[in-house]
Amino acid sequence: MFRKHTKMVAVTVIASAMLLSGCGLFGGEEATKEIDPPQNVTYTDENIDKLAESEAKEVSDKKVDDEKAVETVKSELYLIDENGLVVPYAVDLPKTESIAKESLEYLVVGGPVTNILPNGFRAVLPADTQVLGVNIKDDGTAIADFSPEFKDYKKEDEERILQSITWTLTQFDSVKKVKIWVNGHEQKEMPVNGTPIQDGISRMDGINYDTSDVVDITNTQPLTVYYLAETGGKAYHVPVTKRISNEQNDPIVAAVDELIKGPESTGLLSDFQNGVKLLGAPKYEDGKVTLDFNESIYGSHDEEKKMISSNVLKSIVLTLTEQEGVESVNITVNGKADLVKEDGKKLDKPVTRPQNVNTGSF
Repeated sequence: MFRKHTKMVAVTVIASAMLLSGCGLFGGEEATKEIDPPQNVTYTDENIDKLAESEAKEVSDKKVDDEKAVETVKSELYLIDENGLVVPYAVDLPKTESIAKESLEYLVVGGPVTNILPNGFRAVLPADTQVLGVNIKDDGTAIADFSPEFKDYKKEDEERILQSITWTLTQFDSVKKVKIWVNGHEQKEMPVNGTPIQDGISRMDGINYDTSDVVDITNTQPLTVYYLAETGGKAYHVPVTKRISNEQNDPIVAAVDELIKGPESTGLLSDFQNGVKLLGAPKYEDGKVTLDFNESIYGSHDEEKKMISSNVLKSIVLTLTEQEGVESVNITVNGKADLVKEDGKKLDKPVTRPQNVNTGSF
């Protein structure tokens, strides 16, 4: 390109030189006629302003075009971490007409997720799997249809795959449960190890099951709580479904008790200090739950500052807002709202669930 441009300039210069010297290419009078001189151009303030406005508009239009070209939307992908746990990870995906379908495409091994996978994490769906479509029905059922490559997974990954698909799709308000199809055919059970699907899977069916301390599972009900895990020195939250006794009448109390008790599974952590207790029954009002703790909620190193760990706060809020009807959590200590967050701001208002669970790099 540059060479072609150089030749054109050279020809122009030669031709100009010949004309100026009075030597026409074909000789004769026509070749020696005087070339009309260029007209004088006067630049006024008005002309300069119009030129500036035109250039500014071009820059503005280009900026708008660039923004449209990189327009994104936030989505949670449920990936598998180094402990084999299914973990939400929020990413910016290119905006499309079907964000649900695109989110599943980012779960495929070797697919577009490859360059944004956090260290220690892997994608979920078998390589070369194509998402043929996601059809969301009026009743909240999402039918996820995959190509035959979907069946090419190890049986030990089957429940993880089903959980990942279900929790990735149910992050969207319009989806309540998920059905799996392969190449246009409904699957009543998963194709490799036969995990039942039947009429669809929802979040109530759980994720990262922990039944280590359950003797009689028939007399229990599922409860999902959020513990911590860590990779590369950075913490992230992991949803874990435990089984609690049917005799437990208050799921809020049960959830707080499980958080205080801490995880049983390998690779999970808790930031709660010893001795944390609820001082009374939770109070419910218009989607808000108020919890009154003793001073141990501060933690031994934060007691004087009356500071609550951001990990503790987030674990409580994520866990409780996972339950139906709970929209925000208000925390007091000895009946007083005098806690301080790690950023130094007072925690004197109810806290709502964050739009995304784990954001940033880890």
